[in-house]
Amino acid sequence: MAKLKISKKVSTAIINSLSAGVVPRVGLEQIAVGRERELKSLLQNLDDIAEGIAAFRFIIGNYGSGKSFTLQLLRNRAIEQGFVVADADLSSERRLAGTNNEGLATYRELMSHLATKTRPDGGALVSILEGWINKIQQEVAKETGMRPNDDGFDDQVEIKIREVVQYIEDLVHGFDFGNVIIAYWRGYRLDNDDLKNAALRWLRGEYNTKTEAKAALGVRVIIDDDSWYDYIKLLAKFVAEIGYQGLLILLDEAAHIYQIPTTVTREKNYNRLLAIFNDTMQCKAEHLGVFIGGTTKFLEDPNRGLFADAAWRRRTKESRFVTQANVQEFLGPVMRLNPLTEEEILTLLQRLAEIHALNFGYEQTLKIRDLKEFIQEIANRLGAEALLTPGEIVRDFISVLNVLHQNSGISFGDLIHGVNFKPTVAGKDSDVDEGDVAEFSL
Repeated sequence: MAKLKISKKVSTAIINSLSAGVVPRVGLEQIAVGRERELKSLLQNLDDIAEGIAAFRFIIGNYGSGKSFTLQLLRNRAIEQGFVVADADLSSERRLAGTNNEGLATYRELMSHLATKTRPDGGALVSILEGWINKIQQEVAKETGMRPNDDGFDDQVEIKIREVVQYIEDLVHGFDFGNVIIAYWRGYRLDNDDLKNAALRWLRGEYNTKTEAKAALGVRVIIDDDSWYDYIKLLAKFVAEIGYQGLLILLDEAAHIYQIPTTVTREKNYNRLLAIFNDTMQCKAEHLGVFIGGTTKFLEDPNRGLFADAAWRRRTKESRFVTQANVQEFLGPVMRLNPLTEEEILTLLQRLAEIHALNFGYEQTLKIRDLKEFIQEIANRLGAEALLTPGEIVRDFISVLNVLHQNSGISFGDLIHGVNFKPTVAGKDSDVDEGDVAEFSL
């Protein structure tokens, strides 16, 4: 195997993230094993979105099967390809709808995580707007020969800005969205930070009353729990008009919707999700992709999952031809993550062992037979009925590597066969009851 070329920063991020049970933001390509067909299908969605089509996909799998990893890999690829991407984990405070602004909280989280190639860590709203304004200024200077301080230069820039705004004014809430964009430009033009900040606050959904927004910006509406998705569509249209490929929205931990105890609130969330699904599938949205990570129970539970609703079941249940043939469909709205093969898990452990050795500066000596022995030992201790997911195996393997590195007198065999070696119990760390699967997502 070719020697890895990876920076200390990336190797540290990988080891620290996996040790803590979370998916690393960087270096994913180093540990991406399997999922080639799944990723190919998702990248096809990116091509469609760039052409102006909308896309909606569920990434479904048990805890530890790779949902978060797949979404993160898609996020990084999309950013590289020139998309604007926003991701958020759903929770009891962040949902799609609610009685206490839980939908708005999700919107605010998405806006804070807005990322681009130049701002991959989030907080990209300002750079998106100012990069666009600078680009228009350069176009005006090139076309007219004028300089930024010349009389009439800003008027020419505003004409071009209004041309873009006109494209979105016909959409729902588009007129007010356009006015806020113009307000930001006006603040930029006049070097008025208060006006720019007011526009940013509005776009981020931070105004609580219409009166406050009207006083600051002259607009009569605010982004709220009922309307936030309309503004996601507007943002998608806007970023596509100013030169990006489109907008991707990634929502993970959808099991938190399934967990909502009250039927009315849970159904309200499912209805909002259905509206988003219908919108994207019927191409009422443009340049927008919505990708949702959820567990099997979130989808299939007949009492509380999506399948409890006939409309959802009709849209997401696999064709009987797929079921009868016992094959997987990668083009439908639901993408199921099957377990990795033993060969893929072995490859993954090999890479992790190499990254760990590279990060801490020692010679990697574990053989394939050691890795097979490790997997077998975990399977034996958890029991044949347990579902072995990449998540729990990786977490335990990193722990073993850490112990071996810090204790030179302990051998690999002694450690994994010792009475004190206790693999992660499936589901133990989960805050969502998912039966016999573990919480860690890889």
